[in-house]
Amino acid sequence: MGSSLVPAVRVLHGDGVLPHADALRSVYADAFCAPPWNETEESAAEFAERLRHDARRPGFSTALAQAGREVLGFACGWTTPRPFPVDRCYPQAAAGLGARRTEDWLCGAFEVDELAVRPGAHGHGLAARLLDAVTADAPEGRSWLLTSVQSPRAMAFYERRDWTQATHPSPDGKGIVVFLGPRHPARGLAPLPL
Repeated sequence: MGSSLVPAVRVLHGDGVLPHADALRSVYADAFCAPPWNETEESAAEFAERLRHDARRPGFSTALAQAGREVLGFACGWTTPRPFPVDRCYPQAAAGLGARRTEDWLCGAFEVDELAVRPGAHGHGLAARLLDAVTADAPEGRSWLLTSVQSPRAMAFYERRDWTQATHPSPDGKGIVVFLGPRHPARGLAPLPL
């Protein structure tokens, strides 16, 4: 890790994260501007701009990992609204679950939007600590997230953390999948892959 200090993880609510927006943009760029994500610096800047809006969403929380003044990682999310959103990757999630399960399982649950750790801080359990911290207060234990099947490493990480894959991509292996958190009451109802 970049610092000899053990990173402290704390949870910030609402716009309490905004003083850290530049640091989060930097972590986002370090984490996602390489394979398999291949984001650009422009994408990182768009994330930072989106953060200003997202911080006003109901239930918005950020788990922030710092060693001294250095931000090493973060996880953020919010309460998924009703009706279920139709922008970004939400239509793919709804198509995979169906309208009824989308409403019952995802709306009103805590949605993990981003989880990022600087590459130099990998391998120390920091991503797991951040994920656990940001979802600790999920309503009735209901948390969920989307990830890309193009990242087997991310898929394996969530499975090791006892998250349950609730949607299964087409046979060509492209697209996104929904994972339900370890305390989500619908975990046992998730369909098994074909």
